[in-house]
Amino acid sequence: MSRILIIDDDDALRKSFHKLLTEEGYEAESAASGEAGLKIIRQSMPDLVIADMQLPGMNGFEIFKAIHAIEPRLPVIIMTAYGTTESAIEATKMGAFDYILKPFEIPDMLSVIGQSLEAGRFMRSPVDMDASPETFREAIIGRSPPMQEIYKAIGRTAPTDATVLIRGESGTGKELVARAMYQHSARSDKPFLVINCVAIPEALLESELFGYEKGAFTGAIRRRVGKIEQANGGTVFLDEIGDMPFNLQSKMLRLLQEKSIERLGGREPVAANVRIIAATNRDLETAISEGRFREDLYYRLNVVTITLPPLSKRGADILLLTEYFLSRFSAESGMDNPGITKEAKAVLSAYSCPGNVRELSNIIRKTLIFNRGSPVSAEDITQALSEKNHLTETHEEDEEKMLRQIIRRQLSGKPCDNMFDQCMDRFAAALIGETLNFTGGNRSRAAKLLGLSRPTLHSRIEKYRLKLEMNVRSET
Repeated sequence: MSRILIIDDDDALRKSFHKLLTEEGYEAESAASGEAGLKIIRQSMPDLVIADMQLPGMNGFEIFKAIHAIEPRLPVIIMTAYGTTESAIEATKMGAFDYILKPFEIPDMLSVIGQSLEAGRFMRSPVDMDASPETFREAIIGRSPPMQEIYKAIGRTAPTDATVLIRGESGTGKELVARAMYQHSARSDKPFLVINCVAIPEALLESELFGYEKGAFTGAIRRRVGKIEQANGGTVFLDEIGDMPFNLQSKMLRLLQEKSIERLGGREPVAANVRIIAATNRDLETAISEGRFREDLYYRLNVVTITLPPLSKRGADILLLTEYFLSRFSAESGMDNPGITKEAKAVLSAYSCPGNVRELSNIIRKTLIFNRGSPVSAEDITQALSEKNHLTETHEEDEEKMLRQIIRRQLSGKPCDNMFDQCMDRFAAALIGETLNFTGGNRSRAAKLLGLSRPTLHSRIEKYRLKLEMNVRSET
């Protein structure tokens, strides 16, 4: 359970925060002054600090600098009134994760909290390389020749500031490699921010990355610092770079060439001291030939390329990963490791694992849930695989027919310019609503089932104004 410290001298606000955060599944603690907050941090490190800018004694800016001296990777959110926005922006440039204006909207605050906790986990949770199963930590597992080359590449590249492009199929562990490179770099005490170029709507991605100036568009009532500036001195991981909108690729090229950006609506360049690590499962060469990806950006990203092999090319690593997942998931579930039979290992060794490491982890997790503590057998593995194939083969045709009927019904209605967006929004709203009903309103579990981050799920719930008949709450 994530632990959040609120530093604010407003008793009513602290109580409201405590109620909100506990309902969302967080552990909340509070302090009425900067000095009291720092004492708590020194005694027991929280996962996130939310501090007001205006406090008796130490102000938010001074609190941030003191926190940064204790643990530079601890995310801090600054709360500020309109009169102190510029100070909050300066704190953000120095490494504070973000700032929120008072009075704030609860969905906005929850979204920023989710993003900051995720960033903090990425920065502070170590990624081991070829760790033993008993560590129970996130690790890049493998001793095959292809993986030995990956370890060498990480070791050679991590200490440099070179731009890195990580390539590989979905589920091969590209994010783990990026985090390992960050943690072994000279920037490991600075921010590490992850931007998924697919998860963020195209209309918002530019302002999310580069920020905006006051008056840049309707509703831009103040300057906003983007993720690139937030990560000043640190590392930005651009996941799914192959899906970045073409019109933004020129701005990314400028960042790599000139080490500067322009905020949306701005005229002056802003220095940007960040290292870029990018990842994609796309065929960028084909995208270039089809005019969907800039060739000059490709060469700027391609300073160092690390290509992760599919699991089918890694030989005995399948069994190493199996042992690792058995130990890790058993420990996480509070149960003894049941082990696995030779026959089950033979089934896994012969399986091609098209979903790579991610698919294998899901198979092992599923078998642990249903095998009731006995050793994982060949039948357990075969059943998990057959259920996957049965669901794919049996329902694919029926689901396609149902979707086509919905589309035809939509098309027969009143014509509109944004038909595609309307259809996608209707489907997404129904999918998220049904998933929340299925999980009993548990947002964390729903986010995992949907493959979304908590902040993304929160923002979609707000966007589609989803209301359930139950009390929807989120648990970690």
